[in-house]
Amino acid sequence: MNDLHDAPGTGPAQTPPVLTVLHTRLNSALGGAARAWLDQALDEAAAAPGTHGPISVWELRIAEAGRRCGPEHAEAARVLLLHAARADAPTLARVYRQGTADERRAVLEALPHLVAGPEALPVVEDALRTNDTRLVVAAVGPYAARHLDAHNWRHAVLKCLFTGVPVDAVADLPRRADADAELARMLGDYADERRAADRPVPDDLYRVLALTGHPATPTGTDAPKGPTAPDGTYGPDGKES
Repeated sequence: MNDLHDAPGTGPAQTPPVLTVLHTRLNSALGGAARAWLDQALDEAAAAPGTHGPISVWELRIAEAGRRCGPEHAEAARVLLLHAARADAPTLARVYRQGTADERRAVLEALPHLVAGPEALPVVEDALRTNDTRLVVAAVGPYAARHLDAHNWRHAVLKCLFTGVPVDAVADLPRRADADAELARMLGDYADERRAADRPVPDDLYRVLALTGHPATPTGTDAPKGPTAPDGTYGPDGKES
C-alpha cells in the first residue's frame, strides 16, 4: 500500500486513478459475499458521508472490514471507504484516534487522497511518536513529504533509522534531503552516538548523508574504525577510506 498515491493535489471530489485501480483489484480478489458487502458499504459511505450519531454507519464498516474482507484486503477496503465518505481532517482524526493499529494505518494511507492542506498533520505526528513500524512507514508517505516542516521531517527520517524502517519508505526523500546541512549534522551526531556505544551505524544513514551532499566526517581525536562506506567516506563503524 505504500505506493497508493497519485500526483499531489488530487482531491476527494473525484476518485483518483490509483483508487479506481485499487477498487478493481480488490473486487477481483474478493469472493462474492465480501464483494457485495464492500459495494453496500461504499454506497452507504457515499450516501451519508457527514451523518453522525454516536458513530457513522460507514465508520462501523471500517471496523468490520477485516472480518468481512479478510486481513489481507482490509486496508484497501478501509482506504476506499474513507474516500467514499469524503472524510475531512477532523473525521480522519476521530477515526484514527478511535481505531485499531490497522485502522490507523488505513487513515494514514488515505491522507494524500483526502486532505489537500496540512490540517491532518497531527495524525502523522502521532504515528511518528509510536514505535509501531507499520504506522511509521505509513506516516512518512507522500502526505508527510508535502506537509511536514523541515524540523519534523528530519526527525521523521531519524525515527526510521531508530526503528529500523528502511529509508526507502520515506516519500520524496532525495528532493527533501538535498543540500540539507542540518539533516547531515543530525545524522552525524546520531552516528557518533552509535559508535560511542559500540553499536553499528545503519547503512541507510550513509545513503541519506549522500543525498544531503554533506559526507560524514569523524569527530574527536580518534578516528573510528571499520569498513568504508559505499560512497568512500566512512563506513558503518566509521573508518576513513
